[in-house]
Amino acid sequence: MKNQIKQLSQQKTMPAALWALTASIFAIGTTEVVMIGLLPTIAHELSVDIAKAGWIVTSYAIGVAVGGPLVTAFTSHVQRKKLLLLITLLFIFSNAIATFSTGMSVLIIGRILSGVAHGVFVGIGANIASSLVPEEKRATAIAIMFTGLTVAMVTGVPLGTYIGQHFGWRYTFGGIAFIGVLCLLANSFLLPTHIQNTTTISLKDQLKVLRNKSVLLGFSLTLFSFAALFGTFTYLSPLLEKITGFSTDNITSILLLYGVFVALGNTLGGRLSNTAPIKTLIVLFALLTGTFILLYFALPFKTLTLFSVALMGFLGFATVPGMQLYVIQLAEKHLKGAEDVTSVLNISAFNVGIATGSYLGAFLLTTHGLKSIALMSAVFAGMAIVFSIISIRTETK
Repeated sequence: MKNQIKQLSQQKTMPAALWALTASIFAIGTTEVVMIGLLPTIAHELSVDIAKAGWIVTSYAIGVAVGGPLVTAFTSHVQRKKLLLLITLLFIFSNAIATFSTGMSVLIIGRILSGVAHGVFVGIGANIASSLVPEEKRATAIAIMFTGLTVAMVTGVPLGTYIGQHFGWRYTFGGIAFIGVLCLLANSFLLPTHIQNTTTISLKDQLKVLRNKSVLLGFSLTLFSFAALFGTFTYLSPLLEKITGFSTDNITSILLLYGVFVALGNTLGGRLSNTAPIKTLIVLFALLTGTFILLYFALPFKTLTLFSVALMGFLGFATVPGMQLYVIQLAEKHLKGAEDVTSVLNISAFNVGIATGSYLGAFLLTTHGLKSIALMSAVFAGMAIVFSIISIRTETK
């Protein structure tokens, strides 16, 4: 099976292994963002306030941002398919813990482990996805894999929330664990047996990623763009309700519309980023900056607001494949052997960006009002443009 990867990369259609990865990302994406709908239900049943229940979300982010890179660094010698199967088992086990948890402490342990599985699988999975296809389709392959996340936002989250609210939140985690079992089988049968590891290097050399200027610039694009996107998305419901005047039922439909445009943006962004991702990213960041400025002025007007929200989702997620491919390319150029750790650290950068945007958004909400959040997002998107230009100049020296 020495030529298995090569044969897959020469196929005109996307290999079945890529769809197995996509299904896994759907399960991972659902368990991450379903908490948006389940948090009040869990808080009520466990008799804790929303602020304390928020640790269920925070603990997951810690697992992704800290545990993911550490596990990846210590398992660089493990064969890639074997590692993904082990991580899928961890994902199943962590959701089983959540299913049978009786209190906050056990639930948080399950969420931390689930976050670790997220960080490792998504980061390494993106690297593998890009290796299954020809050079000119690498961003498209990453986009297809991340389609699992966008489908989770559109369908997995509403369905998981419905199950949790009507049958109990443990059934939601139990269902996700079952999907994890199906993904384990799919990955076992469809992933190539001999997925080539990146060049094995020492842990010390892998940690050089955190000192490499080029790669850090790549991470900064992810951090700033997702701080921009989630700074506004986190507070989108109150913005639409209190400023634009949409009802709760309207907002549910708008979020569904947002999810559809997220999926479309992710797909088109992959196709546009196949050849020169950084050049595509600068254009997308510029358009995203303009979209947040438009949203600031459009919020009092329903039609313009709908247009701005759809555009925000489209452009925001159109950047994802390009950003992931760009950091992989930077690692291949400057830190041969650290591609997996770099890819996983970029997943951490997504989560740090989300946390940054949400935290600063909360601060601005209390000091300058809801509308100011849109301008904050415009500033973050503008910073992504600046650092993109710096990155290009650094790489062309």
